[in-house]
Amino acid sequence: MDETKIDRAAMGRLAKALVFICGAEHPTTLALGKAAETGSDKDIKAARGAFLKLKISERKAALTMLDD
Repeated sequence: MDETKIDRAAMGRLAKALVFICGAEHPTTLALGKAAETGSDKDIKAARGAFLKLKISERKAALTMLDD
């Protein structure tokens, strides 16, 4: 994943996709939700890092859900 900045709305949609894939209480879901809510650079960086730590299959599934 490159260093492209994701807008807050996209992070919110990604968090919703991860609720379905990983669960509402998963740390990555929570991090993305917080980043979408606050929009702070610190939260965005933490959410991106957490997202990259997911299994590749989970990342692909979440990103695929955004395309629909």
